[in-house]
Order: sequence, then C-alpha cells, then structure tokens
Amino acid sequence: MSNVRRLPGPIDERWDWQRLGACRGRDSAQFFHPDGERGSSRNRREMKAKSVCVTCPVRAQCAAHALSVREPYGVWGGFSESERLRLLAVGWEDLADRRQTTVDVERLEARLGRPHKSTVPAVRPTPAPAQRRAS
Repeated sequence: MSNVRRLPGPIDERWDWQRLGACRGRDSAQFFHPDGERGSSRNRREMKAKSVCVTCPVRAQCAAHALSVREPYGVWGGFSESERLRLLAVGWEDLADRRQTTVDVERLEARLGRPHKSTVPAVRPTPAPAQRRAS
C-alpha cells in the first residue's frame, strides 16, 4: 500500500505535472496489471506501458513521485513495480532534486543496468544476398 503520509496535500502545485502525462486519457489497464497476470503477458503489457513513458514530458516527475511515495503498483515513469523495489533497495535519492519532485531517469536506468537508448547499437537488417544476373 502507498504511504499516503508522504503525499502532498490535495491542492498542491506538485500535482500539476500529472496533467501533462502521456498516459493521461489512456486505459489504466495498460499500466496496472490485472489479478494473476504473470510471465510473458505481464512483460508485454509493461513494455507497452514503458513505450508510452519514454516519450512522456513529465517522466522524471512521475518516477520521482512513485519512488518517494513508494507506489506499490503499476508502471510509473517507465519503471515497473519490481524495478522500483530494486531502486528503493539500492537507493535513488541521490539522483533526485532537493525536494524529490524530479529525478535523473537516465541514471536510474543505468543503476538498473539498462543501457541508455542512445548507447544501444542500432540493429541493422541483414541485407538479402544479391541476386545473380541472368546471363
């Protein structure tokens, strides 16, 4: 369960970032698992959710929120439940701003061992063998 004592009050400018989320208006089932979901189904759903997060303009605020309140469910800021648990265990506060309202997402990913997308080598399709000319 979330630690609601860590949440800001109901009328607080710290909630404004949520209006700008790329997930806003989307089906929440994409970000939160149904009861009993496991294995490849869960992985596929999480990857789809994370693909939305990658383009989100408030990803850093979302990830900081989920970590600071210890959000137990769903994909937040591009991090799954298990990834946030690992970040809570190894520490994340040093990558956050003073008020913990934003966090360095790239460095969080590195802490999890995820390569930064700009450092991942591009996968190029193998060219088809050249067709022989008919002689």
